[in-house]
Order: sequence, then C-alpha cells, then structure tokens
Amino acid sequence: MIALTGSVAPGIRAGRARAASDPVIVAAGDLACSPHDPHFNDGQSTATACRAASTAALAKAQSPVAVLPLGDEQYYCGLLTDFKASYAKSWGQFNPIADPVPGNHEYGEQTEKGSCAHSHAEGYFSYCGSRAAPAGRGYYSYDIGAWHLIALNSECPVVSCAAGSTQETWLKHDLATHTNRCTLAYWHEPLFSSSALAQEPAMGAIWRDLYDAHVDLVLNGHAHNYERFAPQTPTGSPSANGIREIVVGTGGVDHGGFTSVRRNSQVRNSSTYGVLKRTLHTDSYSWEFLHIPGASFSDSGTASCH
Repeated sequence: MIALTGSVAPGIRAGRARAASDPVIVAAGDLACSPHDPHFNDGQSTATACRAASTAALAKAQSPVAVLPLGDEQYYCGLLTDFKASYAKSWGQFNPIADPVPGNHEYGEQTEKGSCAHSHAEGYFSYCGSRAAPAGRGYYSYDIGAWHLIALNSECPVVSCAAGSTQETWLKHDLATHTNRCTLAYWHEPLFSSSALAQEPAMGAIWRDLYDAHVDLVLNGHAHNYERFAPQTPTGSPSANGIREIVVGTGGVDHGGFTSVRRNSQVRNSSTYGVLKRTLHTDSYSWEFLHIPGASFSDSGTASCH
C-alpha cells in the first residue's frame, strides 16, 4: 500500500511516499474493449485485438508505484457496466495506484459502433471515484518522488482548454506554485501526432503554459500507436528547451496507422501493444517502451530535466 501524506488543496493530491529507489511509473492509453466486442472473448482477447489483459500483465511486472491510464480506458461509451465487466478484469487491478485521465470515449463520443447516450463521463467518474478527482473536472496534480505530475482533461468541448478557462487558469496557478525541478503532464488527445485525426489543436494554450513553465515531458494516448517526438515548442519547432511528447495509445484495443510524418517525430510504431515505463530520477528520467509477448518493437532513452 502506498502512503499518502500532507494536506491537500482542491485539485491537488497528496504526494506518494518516495520508493526506496527512484520511482517507476507505467503509462498507456486506449485500453479495454467493450465486453460486447467479439474480440473481447470474456477478457481473454484474440491475437489481434482487445489485448488489455496482456498489457496489464506487462505493467504489473514492472512493480510500479503509480499507473497512468491515458484516457479511453473503456470502449465504446465508457459505461459503468462496461467498466465493471471489462476494464476491471485487466487494468482495474491497479485502481489503488492509478491516476487516470478521461478520453473521448468516456464522454460518450459517437463511434463507429453507434451513438452513446451520455456526454459527461458519468461511468468514468463513478468507477474511478476519488482517483479521478475532482468529479466532473478530470484534472488534478500530485507529486511522486522528486517529480510533479499534472493530469489534464483534453475533452475540450466539455471541459474547456482555452486560454482563460477554469482548467487553464488552474494550470497556470499550479505551475506557478510547485517548486519541483522535474514535471510531467499527461492527457488523452495529443497536440502533435502523425495520425491526422488524433490531434487536438485546442490544447495549444495549455501546451504554451507548460512550455513557459519548462515542463519536461507530456504523455498522451488517443492515436492507437506509439510515437516519440523530439523536444519542441508549442508551434512544433525543435528546441532543446522544449517539451518531449510521447504518444502511447498502445494499451490493447486495436492498432491505428500514420497518415503523414510530423516534424520532430523521431520514433513510430503502429503494430505493437505495450506500455511505457518511466523511472523518475531526482533531476532526470529514463523511458522504455515494453511490448507484450510475441512482439519485438522497443524504444528507450534518458534525458535531463530542464
């Protein structure tokens, strides 16, 4: 059990107790199939889709102090009944150490499988409870070891991401008041992606705030693939002082390809399910993309904090 310590301001969680060695966290998005999907197979999956059980086993093997579900935890409509029937059988085992963000499917976005009958992520907030706090907002921050982590809500039509919005104003205050050298932010829909339909330009104001505060790393899902970018500015120009973005939409639902390669995209893969392992050092971090059994793609590296 991970201890929580200290007083907590609204939207700010108490930090997790530092592990004996530098903390390990694991992240992935686009996780659990609908229990009605024929590939779900009562949670056992098929060879090509619905591999949430396999990625969850991979995540568990890393003994993480925290798990970051990067949105679209439950397809297709994020219903509470589906969370209990599908997500709970795989990634639900991490609930005590999970720090999730919502995705478009949690908000009942119309899908290729038909329309959803809700629009406020009721199933997500009900299932995740205080782990998704504060309810209805879907954004918060907390510390792990020497690092400050910021969970944001990229479903901007519902929870605005615009400059001057409640979320963006909260973020600027959060960035101004924490003193950690190293900072990680994460949300579902990326600002940059080589999958054209996966980009969320409305996150531009938030990216600008993160860049101005010298944030080190952004993690996203939404695109059902893996993509790592070189550090860059809010306009996508390469910069040693920029933010590195890594898209990890490889949690198990299915695969999605690339349309055109974005500037600064360094590594891409659209055929491997897996998770991103990150080790949080005092003034640096390392990352490693880990694949499920039977695959071979990997990616790893290290970087110093700004």
